[in-house]
Amino acid sequence: MAYTLQRFESVTDVESYLEGYVDVEHFLTCCKECSCYGNLWSCPPYDFDPMDVWRRYQRLRVIGYRMGFGEDRSWEEIQAAMVEVKSKIAQELYDLEQSLPGSFSLSAGECEECEQCTRPEGKPCRKPDKLRYSIESLGGNVGKTISRLCGIEIEWIEEGKIPEHFVLVGGLLEK
Repeated sequence: MAYTLQRFESVTDVESYLEGYVDVEHFLTCCKECSCYGNLWSCPPYDFDPMDVWRRYQRLRVIGYRMGFGEDRSWEEIQAAMVEVKSKIAQELYDLEQSLPGSFSLSAGECEECEQCTRPEGKPCRKPDKLRYSIESLGGNVGKTISRLCGIEIEWIEEGKIPEHFVLVGGLLEK
């Protein structure tokens, strides 16, 4: 399926980000409603305080991709495109992480490294070196982040109507 792709990037200091965009308790409540909650190592509840993750870094680089779809699109095609773009963001962030010692990437959504996560079995993560958390799982407001820092408004599915654009957002925490 053909789609358009626009890349957006912004950098902010973590202290300002914490003040204006992070509300761990609010987003933890939202996460509790998701089927991934407690079932993926990349999702809450955590055995650490998400604020400790944020506070280890000085800057947050936000990277977003907006995908545009024409009128003739199916939900299955959109989902396939989103998987493709999510993989693109993950690779871009891993590459940046490798080039900036001490940095840590934040995924665009939940982890998809393994076909089946070991968390429900009570076993440790198979790929802890690849495990990444999303901005929202650490309490960040992604809608506000992408709107204010990159000038993109997220369109939501309303009354069964598929929006024209979908946005995926990841980040890189830098020392």
